[in-house]
Amino acid sequence: MTEGKLIVGPFNRVEGDLEIKLDVADGAVTSAHVNSPLYRGFEQMLLGKDPRDALTITPRICGICSISQSAAAARALADAAGAKPTPQGEIATAILHGVENISDHLTHFNLFFMPDFARPVYEGRSWHSRAIRRFTAIEGSAIRQSVEARAKLLHIVGLLGGKWPHTLAIQPGGVTRAPTETEKIRIEVTLRAFRRYLEDVLFDAKLEDFVALQSPSALAEWSSGDAGLFMEVAADLDLATMGTGSGRYLSFGAYPSQAGPAFAQGLWINGARQPLDTNAIAEDLSHAWMLGSAAHPAKGQTLPDEEMNDPAYSWCKAPRLAGQTIETGAFARQVVDGHPLAIALAKQGNGVLARVAGRLLELALTQIQLEQWAAALNPDARFMDTVTIPTNGIGEGLVEAARGALGHWIKIEDGRIAGYQIIAPTTWNFSPRDAHGIPGPVEAALEGAPVLPGEDTPIAVQHIVRSFDPCMVCTVH
Repeated sequence: MTEGKLIVGPFNRVEGDLEIKLDVADGAVTSAHVNSPLYRGFEQMLLGKDPRDALTITPRICGICSISQSAAAARALADAAGAKPTPQGEIATAILHGVENISDHLTHFNLFFMPDFARPVYEGRSWHSRAIRRFTAIEGSAIRQSVEARAKLLHIVGLLGGKWPHTLAIQPGGVTRAPTETEKIRIEVTLRAFRRYLEDVLFDAKLEDFVALQSPSALAEWSSGDAGLFMEVAADLDLATMGTGSGRYLSFGAYPSQAGPAFAQGLWINGARQPLDTNAIAEDLSHAWMLGSAAHPAKGQTLPDEEMNDPAYSWCKAPRLAGQTIETGAFARQVVDGHPLAIALAKQGNGVLARVAGRLLELALTQIQLEQWAAALNPDARFMDTVTIPTNGIGEGLVEAARGALGHWIKIEDGRIAGYQIIAPTTWNFSPRDAHGIPGPVEAALEGAPVLPGEDTPIAVQHIVRSFDPCMVCTVH
């Protein structure tokens, strides 16, 4: 198809339900409308419940980023109580959260993103036979290796958190148990084994060598491991200019501690880092099947419009920061944190290449952080303090999930939850238009995507959508 209207979806290899309506002219997308077609209602489920129930219920929003939800809920309750977790509790939480995040990055690269390049549409490309061997769904050798490495890495969550997903170990005052000295050693051994996988397979080089890259040209020359195969594909298909974003990035700050987050909190707008004011956040409802008006999440409600009236076309709200769309995710995190390679890629074009390279960069950086956190564990220290949840209060819990900025806002009245709002990373990225008709980040990034003759599910559209790594079950809660 080169002209007319096209509905793409449901997408495979995407967590949850996603549908995109495209207007196509002259072989390219002229506009896109992204629909989150499944309403779930977690925010309504929480109303009237004991505030501590948020620690049990919100992780069930998603089975692949449940620790992110758990950490955000614990932070919101701690904020309402005016409390902080113990320093060792923060380290243990960072390890739990970091393991989940890099597991998600690994899954995205190997199981969600790269298999598209094994498709017959790319037959004849110099790299295609290697992509088939490594990334064919179910059968690819890279897929088997990554699944095995991920499973072994997640044993750390079992040691510290009891189980994965949906651990209850993370609490407002820290984590529920201290690891033993033997368990600390097992964590360190497991991390060393995962580093070997990364250095032997994904990068085929020292992690520190990849982290040291500072320019797009140096990145383009990377030829080792599966990361090198991706760079070859990216150069051949010009993924750097496909699906470019607005250049506005948000991070709530990853892995908070009393010394500050491991990856910085803030904004990157117009080529410069800026401080974050969460009071500037508002969720626009003009094109969402929701009743009410735009509001900050601390004052917002989730009231579904069962009539699904026009002009709305999605169950997803439209978060805006000071009225602007903003992109979030691993790449955004590294831009805000100031990594030279991420900043250079942002200035160059911030397309599909930049988002995927940002995850590869963060895989290496987070692994290094995990090793440092594991070494800092002190089994003899206190890992949790008792926190009394107030009868009345408000709290804000900000963390960084694998896919970007995640915020929980809680209102407590008479010992019960009177309000609970969540903005997930995919809510930011896959939002619909707002009252001014401004498309969400993915909708804007899809404009200009090529649609080849005969395509009813354009391959370029799939590359762009997957570069954002959507988690649609988190989007509408």
